[in-house]
Amino acid sequence: MQISELETQTRQWVANEIKNGGRFVTFSYTISVVIMTFRRPSDVYFLRNGESPLKHSWSWMLISLFLGWWGFPFGPIHTIKSLYDGFTGIDITADVLGTDKELSNMIFNE
Repeated sequence: MQISELETQTRQWVANEIKNGGRFVTFSYTISVVIMTFRRPSDVYFLRNGESPLKHSWSWMLISLFLGWWGFPFGPIHTIKSLYDGFTGIDITADVLGTDKELSNMIFNE
């Protein structure tokens, strides 16, 4: 898994950030085509403690706002959920730590 914000950071830096409240998040976006609605996940982003998810989610939210409403009946439902996700982010830190044993050991074994 490639997370662009972390390309230049060490695993120790990431471990320390997670201990201080950092988290891995993804967002969802919705695209509708009349009778079909697709809700998809975005890329994975790392948010430091206190960092707003809106920094990364605004483009995904715009896609949902303009392209998500048009499907019936699930377009509006999934669009609202995608917009909510844009304000909060979907926390996948546990999933990332589950696939990266080295990082997980740095966080929990110290």
